[in-house]
Amino acid sequence: MPFSLPWNKGKEREGEKRRRGKKKRAKWKRRTKIAPRAFIYPVVMYGGDEVSAIVLDLGSHTCKAGYAGEDAPKAVFPSVVGSIDQTGITDDVKSERDMESVSDSKNGVRSFDSDKTKAKCKLYVGSQALGYRRDHMEVLSPIKDGVIVDWDIVDSIWDHAFRDRLLIDPTEHPMLLAEPSFNSPQQRERTAELMFEKYKVPALFLAKNAVLTSFASGRATSLVVDSGGGSTTVAPVHDGYVLQKAVLTSPIGGEFLTECMMKSLESKGITIKPRYAFKRKEIRPGEFQTVDLDFPNTTESYRLYSQRVIASDIKESVCRAPDTAFDESGYANIPMTPYELPDGQIIEIGADRFKTPDILFNPSLALRIPGMESFADSAPSVRGLPQMVIESINKCDVDIRRELFSSILLAGGTASMQQLKERLEKDLIEESPQAARVKVLASGNATERRFSVWIGGSILASLGSFQQMWFSKAEFEEHGTSYIQRKCP
Repeated sequence: MPFSLPWNKGKEREGEKRRRGKKKRAKWKRRTKIAPRAFIYPVVMYGGDEVSAIVLDLGSHTCKAGYAGEDAPKAVFPSVVGSIDQTGITDDVKSERDMESVSDSKNGVRSFDSDKTKAKCKLYVGSQALGYRRDHMEVLSPIKDGVIVDWDIVDSIWDHAFRDRLLIDPTEHPMLLAEPSFNSPQQRERTAELMFEKYKVPALFLAKNAVLTSFASGRATSLVVDSGGGSTTVAPVHDGYVLQKAVLTSPIGGEFLTECMMKSLESKGITIKPRYAFKRKEIRPGEFQTVDLDFPNTTESYRLYSQRVIASDIKESVCRAPDTAFDESGYANIPMTPYELPDGQIIEIGADRFKTPDILFNPSLALRIPGMESFADSAPSVRGLPQMVIESINKCDVDIRRELFSSILLAGGTASMQQLKERLEKDLIEESPQAARVKVLASGNATERRFSVWIGGSILASLGSFQQMWFSKAEFEEHGTSYIQRKCP
């Protein structure tokens, strides 16, 4: 053996290891006969301790964002934005806006400009930015009937989630995005394009809401009833895949019920004053006087948004699903429940707290509320929750119907309503076939029910067996956006 200097021994050992490794790889290559192309993109482990995947669920009411492996999202904020058209504003109002934007940046609220081709708009994202009333500010939603219609707004919402709330650099984290069960291929490709080209993410995965809800409860097969802000969706999941032919949707969600509650209160002469429209002055210790404030340049959409925030809280605080179908005469003498409005006014709510949730089971009830006449055109085609569940199961293969009846999962913010699980189970037992063993499952924790899609994404993205499923940037560059259809079925 030739003489070797002590400080060269380490290098020699390394060289020997490299040579052995090369021999092993060549031997394995010969055995498996894998084409050289397989060595271009090895499976990259994007999850794990080094770099956490980000889970993002953009719903029609709220956007949820956080780290994979955690039990709740870090950031939860409205999916609507405030928008001020900069083109029609005079110079002195512009200087006023500049002063506001300086204070906004101090509060951690960022404003965005849309494409140069469109009129220049300043967008205000997040609860804090929307809570502050501004002249001429319209409230816009990027989602209509569960589908994204304005990508500029979505871009600003994602930007706010990454940079202002999670304080991360998107180029360093793979992204798992939740999508509606009925999402179109065009929408999926646009999402992939924006994520890879604008945010330069290293990897991406799109997962269906219903699949994630199913995973959150530890099931691969179930019937998911997701009642969110904008709509209610019933989707069967079998072995981790959504059965598209049996997916049913209804326009009745939390926002529709909030609207019904508002109109019902208005018909009784109760007006909800938005928080910006008054201030409370202490005249004596413990005694307050409400002084009305007038802001003529407040837009109608912002006034409605502010009123809906309060009406939504009334609905969540006092409403509960009735045990049987709502009947005006049966609930006429029901005890009243008090609720204190932000301006100090105490209102009494009676039958409305049972009538509003029952619209989920009997949509035609909404037509009895003054001011809801616009719903008359679509009312005949809208089915109640039990009918949607039975219709969806009947569209599935006979072999899995029994299993679907015994694992009906309730998810979404609206599904957190008191007694909803018990009422749905009772109605389904009455209407389903005799042989079916009906079981409606819902987490006892309201937070888990509300965030079930996000929690399912958090579990999925942190699984070791999932890491090879990511759609990587390298694959995007080689195959293009259409490859997302193969990688994320």
